[in-house]
Amino acid sequence: MENDDITVRVLIEIRDQITQTNHRLDQTNQRLDQTNQRLDQTREDLGARIDETNRRLVDSEVRLATAITDMAGTLNDVKVLLTDRRDLDARVTTCERDIQELKQRVG
Repeated sequence: MENDDITVRVLIEIRDQITQTNHRLDQTNQRLDQTNQRLDQTREDLGARIDETNRRLVDSEVRLATAITDMAGTLNDVKVLLTDRRDLDARVTTCERDIQELKQRVG
């Protein structure tokens, strides 16, 4: 009879331990579910932030391309002005030389 009592006690202890283990597993599963929900939310938030960053980057690239195009036009205008100025400088130098020669002749 004693053996049966010991066997029953051991089986009861095993059952109790299994119940406790199942309870801890349930708690772990709940924490994992909560963690997965937070991860999903983080992924969604991160995806939205990346999309916004990409949109802002494209907007910046468009503004930059527009500014570069405008600057290229302005540089071309400056080039034309400098070319005209260089041509004018040669004419002014010739005129000044001619004026100097006339002054020397006239006296």
